[in-house]
Amino acid sequence: MTKDELARLPAAVDVATAARVLGLSRTAAYALVRCGKWPTPVYRLGRLIRIPTAPMLTLLCLDKAPAAAREEPAWAPIAT
Repeated sequence: MTKDELARLPAAVDVATAARVLGLSRTAAYALVRCGKWPTPVYRLGRLIRIPTAPMLTLLCLDKAPAAAREEPAWAPIAT
């Protein structure tokens, strides 16, 4: 998937879409979910399986802003 496609993903996706995000086959993704080894949270809503997008992007180091950029520095350089 391109960065533009990743940016347009909804908050949670189905297993097939999550597999595309991580570069896996659909069959491999369902097998990982079934045995409990999918690397991000998985939500089951009856028969539906949904996977949140944000943890997948974090797993791929593609979240919106790195943690260091979101926090204000504890110190500031002294102007001389």
